[in-house]
Amino acid sequence: MTDRPAENPYKPIPVRLVKSWIETDDKNIKSFLFEFVNPEDKEKFKYLPGQFCQISVWGKGEAPFGIASSPTEGDKLLFTVNKIGTLTNKMHATPDGTILGLRGPLGNWYPVNEFKGHDVVIVGGGYAFTTLRSLFLYLVHPDHRNDYGKITVLYGARTPGLFLYKEDIAKWSGYSNVEIVLTIDNPYDGWDGRVGLVPPVLKEMAPSSENAYAVVCGPPIMIRFTLPVLAELGFPKDRIYTSLEMRMKCGIGKCGRCNLGHKYICVDGPVFSMAELDGLVKDM
Repeated sequence: MTDRPAENPYKPIPVRLVKSWIETDDKNIKSFLFEFVNPEDKEKFKYLPGQFCQISVWGKGEAPFGIASSPTEGDKLLFTVNKIGTLTNKMHATPDGTILGLRGPLGNWYPVNEFKGHDVVIVGGGYAFTTLRSLFLYLVHPDHRNDYGKITVLYGARTPGLFLYKEDIAKWSGYSNVEIVLTIDNPYDGWDGRVGLVPPVLKEMAPSSENAYAVVCGPPIMIRFTLPVLAELGFPKDRIYTSLEMRMKCGIGKCGRCNLGHKYICVDGPVFSMAELDGLVKDM
């Protein structure tokens, strides 16, 4: 019997854009829902929250994006894309029904098995909420909900119009043992929610660190000032996780451009605990 040849990791699989929609008032961020063209590709594609894919646009190249859908939502894949360059501008202009390329799933994932039996605190900011959406929906799915304790979500944006997934999040408070807090940077006409930057609001909320994990994704400046708050609240570094998705390049550890110390972000990450990152920084 002949062994099946190894699949080419550089070869994209075809996916069809089912529909896309604008997420934010500034129209710079758009979500894309894809379906697999070939049934066999759909069957083979298995992923967990925190993983990413390379999406390719013919003639424009490819770029990495975190998977915003949860594997509990079915066979279609959701990605949310900020319009910041040639490829992303082309994606924003792509009509529904277009065939694009996809490589993945790539990288590791949030340690959902390690989280079992614990509370989970999810802290996000702005555009970086993509894989956090995937994580939240995975944790609250009926097949998994009893595996986890209280789930706390703190999500910050500059203005109300810059939150992602507004319709989804409006429903999240309906899940059992869940706390959802949205905050904006400054007062805004018509906004009756929380006002303040994420780190001080997190300090005011003071989620318990006892028997809990924290996941933080957002702009680097937000993460920088959020980590000391989590430490003050008693979260140890080996129970704080983040994603370094934005540092990735080829996605399979061949180009060497995403290394941090002796690790490659796209192979050994993009998800790391803060304890791991401390060790990598000292290694450099």
